Amino acid sequence: MPITTDLIKELKHEATNTRKILERVPNDKLDWQPHEKSMTIGRLATHLAEIPIWINRTIDADEFDFAKSTPNYASKESTEAIVQVFDERLADAVKKLEGASDEDLNGLWSLKRGGQTFFTVPKNVNIRNFAFNHAYHHRGQLSVYLRLLDVAVPGMYGPSADER
Repeated sequence: MPITTDLIKELKHEATNTRKILERVPNDKLDWQPHEKSMTIGRLATHLAEIPIWINRTIDADEFDFAKSTPNYASKESTEAIVQVFDERLADAVKKLEGASDEDLNGLWSLKRGGQTFFTVPKNVNIRNFAFNHAYHHRGQLSVYLRLLDVAVPGMYGPSADER
């Protein structure tokens, strides 16, 4: 079975959960943040919505160098726009995975900043780390933000305390 088979299944399955939590972000609270060092809820949700782009970045190149990129810290202007970005990035990622071969995904990928290499792993491992696990991490953060705002948190792997 091709490597992409299980990656696509997991991506699509977890996308349902990610979309549910993004849809709960209150449009009138996008500038809210729980702490001065924390991202605003709008920035966190936008970041989560953009994460599937790491699948494309991983497949399309053998490295990513932070020194050669300009970070984007912008937030989308509405919850609807955040969900739209997620849907677009997800569709692009699924399409990219559908066209990837095992040979592509077994190739090496490195994360760098200038002359420093942080790590080098097979591309399929990076997809799990920089796309899947990264999304789960920020989805958890977003659930805490929602709880602090007294917004009903959707269940991810069964009902939440708000869905009993």
